[in-house]
Amino acid sequence: MPVLPGAEPFRHEGGEVGVLLCHGFTGSPQSLRPWAEYLAERGLTVSLPLLPGHGTRWQDMQLTGWQDWYAEVDRALRELRERCTQVFVFGLSMGGALALRLAAKHGDEISGLVLVNPGNKVHGAAARALPVVRHFVRSTKGIASDIAKEGSEEVGYDRVPLHAAHSLRNFFQLVDGELPQVTQPLVVLHSPQDHVVPPADSARVLSRVSSTDVAEILLEQSYHVATLDHDAERIFEESYSFIGRLAPSVGKKGSTTGG
Repeated sequence: MPVLPGAEPFRHEGGEVGVLLCHGFTGSPQSLRPWAEYLAERGLTVSLPLLPGHGTRWQDMQLTGWQDWYAEVDRALRELRERCTQVFVFGLSMGGALALRLAAKHGDEISGLVLVNPGNKVHGAAARALPVVRHFVRSTKGIASDIAKEGSEEVGYDRVPLHAAHSLRNFFQLVDGELPQVTQPLVVLHSPQDHVVPPADSARVLSRVSSTDVAEILLEQSYHVATLDHDAERIFEESYSFIGRLAPSVGKKGSTTGG
């Protein structure tokens, strides 16, 4: 299947500091593309992969699970580690959970994390019914484009495939158990008004990680896909400032350029 316009992966060869960006469940790289380009313009090496089953049609996602999505970001991380001296991992929604698992598994190979409205749990009675219902109902209504900013649209599926949702639920449970293994510096930016992931998920992440260098920032003007919303520029600026603090070479003239 052809990739939806705008949903293509993004890669930029920059300097010695790299950033891996992980998009969300049923979404695509398009939701993080402006963030990726902002970082690339400042000389960073940037990798924004397209997760398996995403960016085409929701039926393709029925055939994938969390192991496929995680394997893709793990592969992208290893690629960055081969050419960069420091690597940061950023994530939106499920991408935040993917970033947290990478951090738990790779330890000091990751210099820091920035998470935007990270998912931690599939909530509600429907979640408990998923193991059975997914065998009788193929999909439910989509979650894409929860954005306050008028005219801003997310390229994502209009349906949620339930086999994939069941896998996501299992993945969230796995990552929740691994949160104490996360020790890296961490920034969590979350929206008080989020119609996809409740603020409780960010609170849970913050309460369970072992990181000591932690910042929490509220995105008062945005809904779930805050990277395409009113607070996008703030997210970009805060994340770049975070990298600059932990990777001193960033921002100094000529230090992050090169191929």
